[in-house]
Amino acid sequence: MQFEYEVKYSKRKTLNITVERDRKIIVRAPEHTSLKKIEEVLQSKSQWLKEKINHAQKYPVEYRPKEFVSGETLLYLGKNYQLLVVDETIEGIEYDQRFRISKANQPNANALFKKWYLKQALKLIEPLATHYAKNLGVVYNQFKTSEMKYRWGSCTPNNNIIFNWRIVKAPMYVLEYLVAHELVHLMESNHTPRFWNILSIQVPHYEKSKNWLKENGHLLEVDF
Repeated sequence: MQFEYEVKYSKRKTLNITVERDRKIIVRAPEHTSLKKIEEVLQSKSQWLKEKINHAQKYPVEYRPKEFVSGETLLYLGKNYQLLVVDETIEGIEYDQRFRISKANQPNANALFKKWYLKQALKLIEPLATHYAKNLGVVYNQFKTSEMKYRWGSCTPNNNIIFNWRIVKAPMYVLEYLVAHELVHLMESNHTPRFWNILSIQVPHYEKSKNWLKENGHLLEVDF
């Protein structure tokens, strides 16, 4: 079976294949890796690739955009919290077991909530990265949160770790899994048995987190 794919060459030492949530196949390969070698690896993983490409979660999510009116709910750390639109002046977003915004800010609510979630992502994820890096005895270069359309996180060849700000919609135990997952890649670039063994020591509940993402990941992909 022939697959369409994109190759990204770098100074990495091993070849890695991922299927993004838009069903695009990405091959990350060491510099000067031949196309013949890449094709051989793709064919050896043909059954796995077919299963990933045909997984229901890979299809675009149909959803109704938020209107940001009182009574709507927004997802944060695995729970839905009610939104209240009030007449009083509020700068940005207020959160205390429910969200509050000023009626005057309704037209800008999408941008305001995105800014709020980005701030929470930095606040919640970076301490986890520091914790798991210390536990694993690894050092990452830079920590970033970003607008990643089809990935929850990434570990670059330069040892930068990047996370999708949307993951703060997931429960904390899922954040722990995602952060530890990327940091283990500093020790083991591919998803080998060794990789999962190391991860299971750091995050014993990682299967629970993977299942949550399989069932609910589509809820994170949309902005709100």
